[in-house]
Amino acid sequence: MPHYIAHHPGVVFVLSFLGLWAATAIGTALKNRRPLEEDLRQDFNLILAATLTLLGLLIGFSFSMASTRYDQRKIYEEAEANAIGTEYLRADLLPADAAAKVRTLLKQYTELRIRFYTAYEVDVAHIDAETMKLQGEMWAAVLPLPSPPAPPATAVMALVVAGMNDVLNSQGYTQAAWWNRIPISAGLLMVAIAFACNVLVGFSLRIASSRSRLLFVLPLVVSIAFALVNDIDTPRHGLIRVVPQNLNALLATLGTR
Repeated sequence: MPHYIAHHPGVVFVLSFLGLWAATAIGTALKNRRPLEEDLRQDFNLILAATLTLLGLLIGFSFSMASTRYDQRKIYEEAEANAIGTEYLRADLLPADAAAKVRTLLKQYTELRIRFYTAYEVDVAHIDAETMKLQGEMWAAVLPLPSPPAPPATAVMALVVAGMNDVLNSQGYTQAAWWNRIPISAGLLMVAIAFACNVLVGFSLRIASSRSRLLFVLPLVVSIAFALVNDIDTPRHGLIRVVPQNLNALLATLGTR
């Protein structure tokens, strides 16, 4: 269940809001049962300010971590497009038949990589299987012939093989970046701190009713922040996603090179 929630920012927002609003209501109920003495209010406000500052710092650090991972996924998408485009040009160094085969495979591979970036979780396994199969075909297409070629041809083939190796490696880097997310345990600990903060806020308010609109303010703001961090950190769900614009631009030019 935590794994499912972590992949759906909308669910994170709803559950966070309900849980934090309940925490604020609990704080209000505790205050009504045992009001805070005035001589302790100054010390209590100091503790409240410290905990809210801590919560703000944790949200800020989490946002920074999620943004870094998002930027990393964008960088590797650009690297994939560059590697494929370079190898497509290096195919001119191969014999005509081998060059045509490599170009065809690279074009199919580019279309498959675009599908990877735009697919939902249920389609990833099928796309990964197709990717592994196509990578094997591309690698076999650039392997040297059984008979040893002349030294100049050997250098040319080494260049082509190195380019194909970059294509395959870039996919591995991309996959690692998509797996690299903020640990769920870190998110749960941040939610626990937010719950405690909202209890303290509810206890500090001077209102007597747990239905006051003021009780919704902090839970709403913190829930939006949680959903934003989760949205940026979630590659395949939510509103903020990595668009394969470099791969799309490359695919539009492959047939003209």
